[in-house]
Amino acid sequence: MEKPIFEPRLLILGGGPAGLTAAIYAARANLDVTLLETVLPGGQMRDTNAIENYPGFKSIDGPDLSALMAEQAKELGAEVINFSRISGLSLETGNMFAETKKAVYKPAAIIIATGAAPKLLPIPNEAAFHGNGIHYCATCDGAMYGGAAVGVVGGGDAALEEALFLTNYATKVVIIRRYDYFRGAAATLDKVLANPRIEILYNRDLIDVEGEEALTAALVKNTETGEEERIELSAIFASIGTEPRTQLFKDSLTLDDFGYIVTDEGMRTSLPGVFAAGDVRQKAVRQITTAVADGTIAALNAEKYIRQGI
Repeated sequence: MEKPIFEPRLLILGGGPAGLTAAIYAARANLDVTLLETVLPGGQMRDTNAIENYPGFKSIDGPDLSALMAEQAKELGAEVINFSRISGLSLETGNMFAETKKAVYKPAAIIIATGAAPKLLPIPNEAAFHGNGIHYCATCDGAMYGGAAVGVVGGGDAALEEALFLTNYATKVVIIRRYDYFRGAAATLDKVLANPRIEILYNRDLIDVEGEEALTAALVKNTETGEEERIELSAIFASIGTEPRTQLFKDSLTLDDFGYIVTDEGMRTSLPGVFAAGDVRQKAVRQITTAVADGTIAALNAEKYIRQGI
């Protein structure tokens, strides 16, 4: 049985804040727009317990903000289709399509907003404490641990900056570093070393966490002696990198050395009619607000491309 073919003017791949914002702007511009989301709308935002840095909301749960964005897009006329994993794709001009299990979509332009996923901690209890003691964004979740002792795992600039940020809330921040050096900028490391609230454990590997309803301790192993120790902490913030969801596009678009899609300031990729927005593209800052900005720019330029061919 042949799959039905739909021809929306704009197809958006990914329903995080970038994709949902793009859908809102495209729908307001009276474009026929379809958004395909692999699971449910929201992306990493959906997995955040409390968002306290999104303008207009002193505090809002990630799932609630995700639902509000999706509802707004749909009320404006965008079609949002959940659980639609892409099984086939062509970004070729004149033969652009995306195929799912149920249908084939042939748009005039595509916005890729598939996002990036933080590399998960390779420890047995990661899933048990994910979002409830194990976090991947201090800016998003750090305020939850005011007055507590927390840990940071990582060795680059991002980890050092996360540790510094967490001192705004936590009474103590323990950096768990696998080696005896950091890859971050010297100036940032100097700030970390000078901060009395930060303790660095060199040559330590996080091997697991423990707790009942909430995380209460981290288990670490000395990489030189093999000795294991238990450190009482209320949370672990992992900063060991992210992985862009670009597997489908690696043979078609220009990617940087880390696999992120390269765009210009207008969110245009290396192919005409193909735009990218949010965490999936090469950029310096990855936050909900920057993803929303990307989605806005991508939608406005996609509309211009569709209507004017530019």
